[in-house]
Amino acid sequence: MALIEKFGPPLGRVLLSLLFITSGIRKISGFDGTVGYIASKGLPLPQVAAAGTIFVEVVVGIALLIGFKARLSALIIAAFTVAASVVFHNYWAVPAEQVMMQQINFYKNLSIVGGLLFVAAFGAGPLSVDNRR
Repeated sequence: MALIEKFGPPLGRVLLSLLFITSGIRKISGFDGTVGYIASKGLPLPQVAAAGTIFVEVVVGIALLIGFKARLSALIIAAFTVAASVVFHNYWAVPAEQVMMQQINFYKNLSIVGGLLFVAAFGAGPLSVDNRR
């Protein structure tokens, strides 16, 4: 087995999950600010949404990291990321001075979804809980 085939998938999972886990941990320590930001977008039940976001980012992110139910974890995070992108990086509905930054973040998130879809399609790889021997 080539090195990239053995170490590429776990490294990819680390890099994908790192974004979500660290973001979720920051949301825990800044819970009130997270709730306020969600509320500012007009979403209902912002405290519940913040708790759900933290769960997806931290718990499902850790599942992806270790390769536990990696296909399902990747799909959950991908769906979450698409939804968050539409709501929080809606570059088509912001003032002109914000368009470029929101557009960059929107398409960056879609690229991340692309990586997650690879995990969903091909699995966690050889060094994972899903493929332990």
